[in-house]
Amino acid sequence: MKKILVLLLILSFNSQVFGAGSDSSSDSSETGLYDQAVKLVKRAGKLEKKDKTEKAKKFYSQAFKKLEKAYASDKSNPDILNYMGYTSRKIGNFEEAENFYLKGLDIKPNHNGINEYLGELYVQTNRIEKANERLKILKNCNCEEYSELELIIKTRGTKVY
Repeated sequence: MKKILVLLLILSFNSQVFGAGSDSSSDSSETGLYDQAVKLVKRAGKLEKKDKTEKAKKFYSQAFKKLEKAYASDKSNPDILNYMGYTSRKIGNFEEAENFYLKGLDIKPNHNGINEYLGELYVQTNRIEKANERLKILKNCNCEEYSELELIIKTRGTKVY
């Protein structure tokens, strides 16, 4: 009887250790998916800086798929919507990107990242008045998003977004 209890304890311990969610790519929780997507976005950004645009778009698309799954589990997270907008914008889906940004702002109107990226989208789509509206919202945040959007608006003839 004692041996059976020991065996059950060992099996129980092993299933807890090896069955628990991890930071590996097999983690399917919305947090794990979100973190994986952010890593893909960062990789894509590095590729963009090296002018490897097509390869970067593949990473943005992969990130978007993970974000979609995360969003299905957590529809109240503006950060997920922010990155859904960002990845959509980066692959050229401007209308879809705008919708995601606006959904995120419905949840958290003062979200610095969404306001900046939506402003960048407005610059890209030549709606400078709307970009300036986003800049006004960020004006008192004392954050880098304000200065980044301000620079993009001022230098809209050169691509910095």
